[in-house]
Amino acid sequence: MQTDEQDRALRVKADLLTGIVLALLGLFVFYEAYTMSRLEARRIHPATIPGLVPMMLGAGLAFLGALLASRSWRMEADGGWRAFGALFGSMTAVRVMAGMFLFFVFTLGLIGWLPFWAASMLFIAAFILTFEMVLTDAPVPAATSLFWAAATALVCGGGIYYLFATVFLVRLP
Repeated sequence: MQTDEQDRALRVKADLLTGIVLALLGLFVFYEAYTMSRLEARRIHPATIPGLVPMMLGAGLAFLGALLASRSWRMEADGGWRAFGALFGSMTAVRVMAGMFLFFVFTLGLIGWLPFWAASMLFIAAFILTFEMVLTDAPVPAATSLFWAAATALVCGGGIYYLFATVFLVRLP
């Protein structure tokens, strides 16, 4: 069982790493937005360049990430990085990684390969089944989980498609 001081030390180390990652991501977004074409040939005013908003968002993300990292760097935190690394073997970390894996399969694999409505329904059903039957401390009976996963996938996946395609008039892949 962790004490409050150990928990605080782990959060400080997590904040340090998160701040560094966010600062680097913000710098990358800023650079990519800065290198976008300026459209001077079309006499576009410099204040309306396509990359202006992403550039400001990247700068803000980099600044706030650096602020978080510097705050965490200055804080005293007992306990080593070994305790922080041990967190990645916990069930919580496994659940986070499984969720990220499912998101990547959805965005990089299913979208474009299947129609959007089918990809979203498949993703929603797989997400529910994974977290109700496999990555849980108290698994839900298979019949119940399958029923609710299918019902939720049909209603939510179909609803998302209907909302975007019909109401917002957005062409979905």
